[in-house]
Amino acid sequence: YGALWERVKSYERRFDEMSVKIDKLEANVEKLVAMANQGRGGFWAGMAFVSFISSGVGFALSWFKGN
Repeated sequence: YGALWERVKSYERRFDEMSVKIDKLEANVEKLVAMANQGRGGFWAGMAFVSFISSGVGFALSWFKGN
């Protein structure tokens, strides 16, 4: 009975350790998702900026070509 009890305690300790690791993993995944969302916003802002610049260059070229 004593050996079985020790095995159960060992399994409980391992479960507690895994639970702590899973909690850390969840926190890291949440940080990664937040970083991805920030990157997505930066990506769209960059796309809008490039679109604005290319539209301006296209307008200027068409203006000079027309005159």
